[in-house]
Amino acid sequence: MEIKITRTTSPKQKPDQKALGFGKYYTDHMFIMNYDEGEGWHDARIVPYGPFQLDPAAMVLHYAQEVFEGLKAYRRADGEIQLFRPEKNMARLNVSCDRLCIPKIDEEFAIKAIKALVDVDSDWVPTEEGTSLYIRPYIFAVDPQVGVHPAKHLIFAIILSPVGAYYPQGLAPVKIYVEQKYVRAVVGGTGYTKAGANYAISLKGQEEAAKEGYVQTLWLDGVERKYIEEVGAMNVFFKIDGEIVTPSLVGSILGGITRMSIVELLQSKGYKVSERRLSIDELCEAFKAGKLEEAWGTGTAAVISPIGELKYGDLVMPVNNGEIGEVSQMLYDTLTGIQWGKIEDTFGWTTKIK
Repeated sequence: MEIKITRTTSPKQKPDQKALGFGKYYTDHMFIMNYDEGEGWHDARIVPYGPFQLDPAAMVLHYAQEVFEGLKAYRRADGEIQLFRPEKNMARLNVSCDRLCIPKIDEEFAIKAIKALVDVDSDWVPTEEGTSLYIRPYIFAVDPQVGVHPAKHLIFAIILSPVGAYYPQGLAPVKIYVEQKYVRAVVGGTGYTKAGANYAISLKGQEEAAKEGYVQTLWLDGVERKYIEEVGAMNVFFKIDGEIVTPSLVGSILGGITRMSIVELLQSKGYKVSERRLSIDELCEAFKAGKLEEAWGTGTAAVISPIGELKYGDLVMPVNNGEIGEVSQMLYDTLTGIQWGKIEDTFGWTTKIK
């Protein structure tokens, strides 16, 4: 399928790269493709960034039939631009599509569309240390009908945003509150997908954590309220007595691309990595025994987010004296080094735009 390109006649003023924040600014162009039952995905185009015109009865507004992805483009020191494992993101997007009854996309074509859009807005890929271009592909239902059934008309869009650190404090360890009242997902639900509703559901826990003076929520499983699942919108890892543990993907946890990469990276360096169910009681006992050595979250937005403190009920658990740990620092340095082209990519994870 050909991608038609219509360039803007009114380029935006670019923001200060030293004060980008996250998700505040958007580039000059966007990618759009339509789906209509009987015709399939069609009319792929890159157009000037602008609002969608939706009918007030558009199904996405009423029944949340929507999925998305998140990845980044990085400016290398030699000026070239590269992506990090985009094929994994597009494969996961189709997993989400299947669960939400959304027609699947051609994964190779989606990567082609991402590359074309980033190329058109290549002057928006920032050069400042620690910055990147966030890429948000998403699909949503537009049928103008108040009725619960799979959509027959959808839009696949991609927007771009130059970004800095996800958390204002950067790599400074964050304080995490273990949520006991609310749940994020259950096996059989949509927890393993990137569906917008999952994130709306998580807001209440984040609000409760903030009331307690904590930055994010550590979610427990939705059935027994016993097993650790995710932290905020990230996967989570713990270093316990030399063993690195991350919750296994049991169907209620998102299979993160960063998570996958961290596991592979740790294994390549000889660390003992266990993907298994980890109860909050086991974690508390490890802390009391002095065996909880490090903890961190992982995700595309923040890459590595060290955890400096956990609170479960009345038990406050400082981790590594509230400082970033040796493994967390190594993982951040290595992964971002590969992403920005500072370290040789021996894994074959990066893809150049041209």
